Amino acid sequence: MESFEQVAEQYTPMIYSIIRSLNIYKNKDDYFQIGQIGLWEAYERFDPEKGQFLNYAYTYIKGKILTELKKSKNYEDHTCPASEEFWGAIEDPWTTCPLEEDILLSFCKSNQLTENQTKWVLYYCLKGFSIKEIAEIEHVSPSAVKAWRAGAKKKLIGDGS
Repeated sequence: MESFEQVAEQYTPMIYSIIRSLNIYKNKDDYFQIGQIGLWEAYERFDPEKGQFLNYAYTYIKGKILTELKKSKNYEDHTCPASEEFWGAIEDPWTTCPLEEDILLSFCKSNQLTENQTKWVLYYCLKGFSIKEIAEIEHVSPSAVKAWRAGAKKKLIGDGS
């Protein structure tokens, strides 16, 4: 049998033909490389007693490329690349704004919130923590945090009358 270099040169048009037949328009070089890998594997595994190399190579290369297309599609379906706007909008979680905290503390004090109600306001407004997260941090039940929230809201918003 011929050397792999000769086979690769001879079957390059077939790899490009498979890529075209599968309507691959993105990452053509990557898929060409995958096709060459498929050709190499077909070359290594081919048994001349079982048929012609042309048919075997075609089927093997196309199967290899289709498998990679499926993997790529699965990856795209299950991931969501972040846009530049997303990365620009993310705030550094370690950045603190003392003025913002001071304003909230002053507001809580002027409305006579208890220490726990003030904790809820700070955790919720500054950190965006959920009731469950606050309960875990403060080592209390979620219902206790809900009571803090209800008391704080009542004092801050009023009783609705």
